[in-house]
Amino acid sequence: MQLSADAIWLATAAVDMRTGIDGLSLHVQQALGRPPCDGTAYVFANRRRTRLKMVCWDGTGVWMCLRRLHRGQFVWPQVDDACWQMNAEQWQWLVAGVDRQRLSAPAPAQWRL
Repeated sequence: MQLSADAIWLATAAVDMRTGIDGLSLHVQQALGRPPCDGTAYVFANRRRTRLKMVCWDGTGVWMCLRRLHRGQFVWPQVDDACWQMNAEQWQWLVAGVDRQRLSAPAPAQWRL
C-alpha cells in the first residue's frame, strides 16, 4: 500500500481488531494523546501481531485499512512509549512482514561471498 500520510505512528499496545474507525479514533485521542484528524496514519496490531489496522484522515474522511499475514508475525517495537513513529521505508518493510531492525544488522562473521 502506498501511504501519503504526513507521519506514521504505531500504537505499541495491542488492540481488539473488532474495533472500528470511531473506537480507534477515540483510542488515538485518549490513549495516545494525539488528534486523530491531523493527517497522520495510526497503526494498530492485535495481540498475536498477525493483523494490522490503520486509520488515517485524508481531509475529507477517515480511511481504515486491514492487513493480515497468513504466516509469521509483524515485528513490533518493544518500547515504553504508547506510540512509536516510523518513516515510509520502515512502513513498507513492516507491511511486508520483514524485521526492519535486521536490515541494518551486520552480516554474521561466518558469512562470506
